[in-house]
Amino acid sequence: MKKTIPFLVYSFSLLLLTAVSGCKKEELPISETPAIKFLSISPNPAVKYQDEVSIEIEYTDGDGDLGENTPDVKNLFVTDSRNNVVSAFRINQLAPTGSSIIITGTLKITLTPQGFVDDNNTSETTTFSIYVTDRAGHQSNTVQTAALTIQE
Repeated sequence: MKKTIPFLVYSFSLLLLTAVSGCKKEELPISETPAIKFLSISPNPAVKYQDEVSIEIEYTDGDGDLGENTPDVKNLFVTDSRNNVVSAFRINQLAPTGSSIIITGTLKITLTPQGFVDDNNTSETTTFSIYVTDRAGHQSNTVQTAALTIQE
């Protein structure tokens, strides 16, 4: 009986070690649909008709077709919550045509100095909704910025 216990402990340890080493973290594939995340907005507050507004977002695209070399094609859209006006921008092509690589990075969006929707105010608060599209037509998630205060 004394010889059986060490053998069982050894066998159980070996079995446990084999089971643990056989487990590996399963990596989830990154989607071909681009994904974005809001990072920052500045300055905050912004001075009416004076300060350009900078928004920074992070992007990930699983097949590298985010961005465009054709100047007339717009692929980044920013909507002002005060009046639902959409501003369209172009992201330059980020990976060579024909490549299928995962790309990730940050983009800085610069908005012209903001005015007031209602000129009876001395300040206004707004947020911006942002999404991007890739060359295959996939639309990313939509992110919303933190609130921006615009002051006289």
